[in-house]
Amino acid sequence: MNYGISVLEKNEAVYYSIQWSPLNLAERWSINAKVPAVGGIYEIYWMDDHNHLRMLSVGNTHYGGLRSEIRRLTDPELSTDPKTREILEDKEIWYRYVHSNSVAVMADVVWFFRQTYFPENPGVEHSGRFKKIFMKESAPDKLIWVP
Repeated sequence: MNYGISVLEKNEAVYYSIQWSPLNLAERWSINAKVPAVGGIYEIYWMDDHNHLRMLSVGNTHYGGLRSEIRRLTDPELSTDPKTREILEDKEIWYRYVHSNSVAVMADVVWFFRQTYFPENPGVEHSGRFKKIFMKESAPDKLIWVP
């Protein structure tokens, strides 16, 4: 299956349609086997004690990077943040991704998600190409997460 982003530009607006990969348990060998070495956007979650997914990270990586970035961000030995390391060591970690080779598209999509999830501090900028950004997501599994 092709997990990607469709783009429809209309006047000063853009409409992105995202087709996410299925959620996968973050295990070293399955990441190496399942995740392609291409650019794209990822979301990483951890499972809390009530079996709710909680957002750990959302971001993008450029050419060749999804496999290595997801692998790096889910490995407790590579984490420099003590709180994140504790989560990675003690909790079940899940991820999903979508392919993209466009830096501008990834900037818009990641900005939209971070603006939605963390409105007080999205931490990234959009591409500046459009006045309005709209998003439609599709995924093979139903994802409900708790902030």
